[in-house]
Amino acid sequence: MKWICNTLEDLDQISKEILDHCTSKNIYFHAQMGAGKTTLIKSMCKHLKVVDVVKSPTFSIVNEYISEVNDLIYHFDFYRLKHPQEAFDIGLETYFDKSSYCFVEWPSEINNALPADASNIYIELDGEKRIFKLVV
Repeated sequence: MKWICNTLEDLDQISKEILDHCTSKNIYFHAQMGAGKTTLIKSMCKHLKVVDVVKSPTFSIVNEYISEVNDLIYHFDFYRLKHPQEAFDIGLETYFDKSSYCFVEWPSEINNALPADASNIYIELDGEKRIFKLVV
């Protein structure tokens, strides 16, 4: 599936549709720096009724959010990992053993360590537009 986001106002509807079409609660986000991964995740969390402030876990590696309808949501950012072992040091495997949503930015940094059961979102830039492609 593919969506074209022309303005930030389009993002709420697109993020809802993406959530509706994902076949897994493990969702991996692939895009260059500044493409809008965290912005899309914020919008998705809004639909999942997250009560916490959603921000990039660039330095903490993982943020945990409380959702009114889905219990906990985990948001990972593996961009700054120096070695994949760092992900295991935070107990990576325990997060994916739950029925919670796991949003992962920069999954390519630890590809072999992540569950294969996932929906993948690819974000491409086209001028001011964002193109979201969902691969399930």
